[in-house]
Amino acid sequence: MSLIIKPCTTDSDFKAFVQFPFDLYKGNRYWVPPMKKDELNSLRPETNPAFKNCDAQFWLALKDGKVAGRVGAIINKPYNEKTGEQLCRVSRIEFIDDKAVSAALLQTAEQWAREKGMKGIHGPLGFSNLDHQAIMIEGFDHLPSIASEYHLPYYKAHFEAAGYEKEMDWVEFRLKLEKEIPEKALKLNDMIQKRYNLKVIHFTSRDEMKVYAQKIFDLLNNAFGDLFSFVKMDQELCDFYINKYFNFLNPEFVKVIEDKDGNLIGFIISLPSLSEAMQKAKGSLFPLGWWHLSQALKRPKVVDLLLTGIHPDWQAQGVSALLITELQKVMQKNGTEYVETTGMLETNEKAINHWKNYDHIQHKRKRCFRKMF
Repeated sequence: MSLIIKPCTTDSDFKAFVQFPFDLYKGNRYWVPPMKKDELNSLRPETNPAFKNCDAQFWLALKDGKVAGRVGAIINKPYNEKTGEQLCRVSRIEFIDDKAVSAALLQTAEQWAREKGMKGIHGPLGFSNLDHQAIMIEGFDHLPSIASEYHLPYYKAHFEAAGYEKEMDWVEFRLKLEKEIPEKALKLNDMIQKRYNLKVIHFTSRDEMKVYAQKIFDLLNNAFGDLFSFVKMDQELCDFYINKYFNFLNPEFVKVIEDKDGNLIGFIISLPSLSEAMQKAKGSLFPLGWWHLSQALKRPKVVDLLLTGIHPDWQAQGVSALLITELQKVMQKNGTEYVETTGMLETNEKAINHWKNYDHIQHKRKRCFRKMF
C-alpha cells in the first residue's frame, strides 16, 4: 500500500478536496451535502476574508493513487490572542475507515502547527463559528440541519487512537410542537412586551430583513464574545456571511426585537429545513438545485433553529421566550410539526433546560477534541 499526503496547491487539488466527502458518503441517507461552490470559496484567500486573520493549509491523503481522506489546519490569530493559548485548529477532516490514513492526516496537521510555533491542536473547528465545527459522535440515524455536521461512527475512535481527548461537546434537540400555543405563554409574551415597551420586528421580504443584517451580526459579536471557540467577526467577514446565508433565509422565519429606543436587543434566525432539498441538489444550484431549495422554503414540516442572540443586558428579562413565541406563531400558521436545534454547548445549561420544557429528544452530540504537544 502506498499512502501519500499531498498539500493542496492547485485548483484540481481543491476541487478534489471538496469532492471527497461526496464520494465518501455516497448513498448515505443522512449526510447533507454542501454547495460545492461555497466550499471552494471558503478555502481560498481571494474569496474568504477570514484569511486576513488566519493562516491555513489543506491536504489530501492518497492511498494507492486514490483520495482516501482530507484535512485542513487553521491558525486563528484573534482566537489565540483572546485565549492566550497557541493552538492550531484541525478542520474539515474526512477519511475512510483506515487508521493509517487518519493518523497520517492528523500528524501532518500537527507537524505544520509545530512549525508555526503552536503548542497544541484542537477541533475540528473552522475559520469562525459559522464554519464547520466538531465531529458527530451520537445521532448517526438522524438527518442533520444544513448548519450542523454529519460523520461516520468510526471517527471518534480514530481521534482517540491518535491521542486526542475531549475538549467540548455540543448537543442538539428535536422538538415536537404543540398544535396550540399555551395561553400562559401568550400572556407572558404580552406582559414582557408591555413591561419593557419592546417591539417585535416581522419581515415580509429579504430586502426588509437585510436592513437588519449588520445589526444582527453586531449583536452576535456582543452576545457570543465569551463563548468557547467564538471569535468576533470584522466587517468584511460579516459581509461575507451575510451574502452567503441571507439569500437562503425565509424572512418570515426571522424575528428581531428592539427596545424602546430602537436598539436591537435580540434575534432568532430559523429556516425551513433544507436538508432533504440539499440532498436532491447534490452540491449545485443548477440545473434543479435552486428549485428544490425554493420548494423546501414553503410550508415546512420541519424548521431548523440556526441562531439566537440576546444582548447581555437583556438575557434574564424573558426576551428569548418572546422571540420563541413569536416564531412559534409563524410555524403554527405554516403547519410545522418539528423543530431541530443546532448545536449548543453542553455547558449552556440555561438553554438546554429551556428546550427540555418541550416534548423533545436530545438526539445528536458533536465533539471538539484537543491534543497538546
